[in-house]
Amino acid sequence: MVDSIREKAKMIKVIEGYELKKGADIQPLFLKLRSYAMTFPGFISAEHIRSVKGNPISALLYNWKRLEDWEIWESSKLRQQILQEAEALLVSEPRITIYEVMPTSAWTYTGLKS
Repeated sequence: MVDSIREKAKMIKVIEGYELKKGADIQPLFLKLRSYAMTFPGFISAEHIRSVKGNPISALLYNWKRLEDWEIWESSKLRQQILQEAEALLVSEPRITIYEVMPTSAWTYTGLKS
């Protein structure tokens, strides 16, 4: 049963993190990225988060139906053009981490031991 649930769970979450120069405002570019990503097949959602302490880091958290859908967006000319616009705001290249979303319905309670 767990394998059949896992087979259905092909959604992936992509975290694309950006270390920003002090005072950089990347939100307009994130809005562009999200707006264009929405037009690609397999896009589910995106949200913008930013650090509250330490180095100024912002990230886009994407949800895509399949890894292949993300890869098409990731390699698109449109995305590459927007990232070129972002270069002046960044300390380093964006860092991308990809996760497979696992359904919580497959979790089982094992009981508490005292």
